[in-house]
Amino acid sequence: MAGETDRLVKLASSIMDPPDERELDVITSSGEQVSSGLLALRLKAQGHDSISYQGHQIRILTDSIYSKAKIKNIDAKNIRKAISNGKVVVVAGFQGVDDDGNVTTLGRGGSDLTAVALASVLGADSCELYKDDVDGIYTADPGICTKARKIKKVSYEEMLELASLGSRVLQARAVEFAKKYKVKLHVRSTAKPNAEGTWVVKEEEAMDSMENILISGVTYDKNQAKITVIQVPDQPGIAAKLFSPLADKGINIDMIVQNISSDGLTDMTFTVPKSDFKQSIKITKEISIKLGAREVVSDDKISKVSIVGVGMKTHSGVAQQMFNTFAKEGINIMMISTSEIKISCVIEQKYTELAVRSLHDSFKLGKKHGK
Repeated sequence: MAGETDRLVKLASSIMDPPDERELDVITSSGEQVSSGLLALRLKAQGHDSISYQGHQIRILTDSIYSKAKIKNIDAKNIRKAISNGKVVVVAGFQGVDDDGNVTTLGRGGSDLTAVALASVLGADSCELYKDDVDGIYTADPGICTKARKIKKVSYEEMLELASLGSRVLQARAVEFAKKYKVKLHVRSTAKPNAEGTWVVKEEEAMDSMENILISGVTYDKNQAKITVIQVPDQPGIAAKLFSPLADKGINIDMIVQNISSDGLTDMTFTVPKSDFKQSIKITKEISIKLGAREVVSDDKISKVSIVGVGMKTHSGVAQQMFNTFAKEGINIMMISTSEIKISCVIEQKYTELAVRSLHDSFKLGKKHGK
């Protein structure tokens, strides 16, 4: 049922744009309910005793942040009982229920999170995640970089950065959960179920097969939008007043840049997921009026391109190489963000594919290593 969630979101948006968040979760969660029931039927038809459960039936308890709810607790007694009775249990991913019984969803890729959480609660040796479009984690998107190479092992830290920076293979929150509860992940292909995929493991396990690799992968995220508040008063507490209302709505602020103050005024630029763009603009404009800012401008034709690798911890010159690569290709950098194992740059969206291929070549990621 690929694309069903997108279809349901479009249907809801055709009636109300943006849709009411509670009702949207009720609508989008229905796809997994249908899929789990169909899978249980298929297993029964093949002679396997199977049973399907929805989020509320095994009580996947979440908070009440619709469309991106966080799991608080899982009551696995029904699953354990069914397994002990020889049943194959099928659990609907992506969904849960809050304290008041409202249906909630876990965000894009939330089925990954459901699987990892269940693996943790049940004490599984590992969690195998079968994907329709890939057979593992690659050094770049094979769809735009023909030299991309499948990685044998990658650390939780690297995978978390790759996922949060735009890699659509695994949900970032699922990786974070796996890291916290030490659940080994194995990303494999549904088309080739017996083929080895990519293992996501502790850094020391990944390092065993990494040799001396500087960068593990290049990723990109076109689901980004940039908002700039122009000439806002440069005073203590302004940032808190600007970003607190966005945080209250569960909107994740990614990169933030504040210009040098001039005459007591400054410009503040930040990025948000494109899915939260309309709501973010509305909230930002309301707050900016109260703060006395001159205006709010925005741009949703941007992309964030990033390089990730634990090798950055002990090697210098990585940022210089990245910036030089962009300069040679005539790609302008709008914003920069760094961490211990990643560097991200916001650029014009039209240069995304060129940027990814150029960085992949520059850091020689197509070359085979022990990883």
